[in-house]
Amino acid sequence: MVYGKIRLMSEKLRMEYTMKKLEGLGSTDRERIGAIIRGTKGTVSVEDAGKILGISSTEAAKMLARWAKKGWFSRIRRGLYVPIPLESKTADMVLEDPWLVAERLYAPCYIGGWSAAEYWGLTEQIFRTVVVMTKQKPRDRRPTIKGTDFFLRTVSEKAMFGLKSVWRGQVKVSVSDPTRTILDMLDDPALGGGIRSASDMFKNYLRSENTNLDLLIDYAQRLGNGAVFKRLGFLLERFAPEYPDQIARCRSMLTAGNAKLDPTLSSDRLITRWRIWVPTSWIKEN
Repeated sequence: MVYGKIRLMSEKLRMEYTMKKLEGLGSTDRERIGAIIRGTKGTVSVEDAGKILGISSTEAAKMLARWAKKGWFSRIRRGLYVPIPLESKTADMVLEDPWLVAERLYAPCYIGGWSAAEYWGLTEQIFRTVVVMTKQKPRDRRPTIKGTDFFLRTVSEKAMFGLKSVWRGQVKVSVSDPTRTILDMLDDPALGGGIRSASDMFKNYLRSENTNLDLLIDYAQRLGNGAVFKRLGFLLERFAPEYPDQIARCRSMLTAGNAKLDPTLSSDRLITRWRIWVPTSWIKEN
């Protein structure tokens, strides 16, 4: 209740400041921009503006383009804009909240990989690229939008589980929960920045209050990638031998064939009990 009142007051103050800053515009533009900011949540499409102002899409597109030239909005892609932060001195700005833009551009989607790991405190590394797991099949998997890099991965409908909704301003954005975050990295170590970085996040997960290995194994069964159990079993035996029951569960679910600990690395040692190829460096380390 208190948080809701504070957020309401914050929005009211923001709008008052917005209208004050808009005094340099004509009265019609001030009213229209104010209405659009009140009626949208972080991003503004041509359709949004047309609906709010009761005008055609053509008129709305021209209006937003004109305001973008004046520095009140910044174009993300054709037909989609974000308001320029009030404190910004230039229209050449970085995204204030990339998660909002990801939700608008790539939904149905969720924030995953190292971006989710940062959110849940599983890593102290700072990643400049935002990982987005989407049901879409975008041609550009590494777009850069207003100075923010995105790393896009396509997931199926059945893989849209283990997610949490979090508020970003007035918008709910889906992010993988801590256990699903680790699962995705076991499925594809590149989502954690490679197996070395992903294994560090896994160790932090094991030390965290969110540890739930039985849930992780259940998630892995649901995802259906046999390589996950090979990587998980190997890492558990290496970093958490105090979980013999979960290690045994992984052993019971091994599929035929051999997998790599990290598909991007040269791996010349086969751990036969886990049917997994690992780099020699992993064998030499304690």
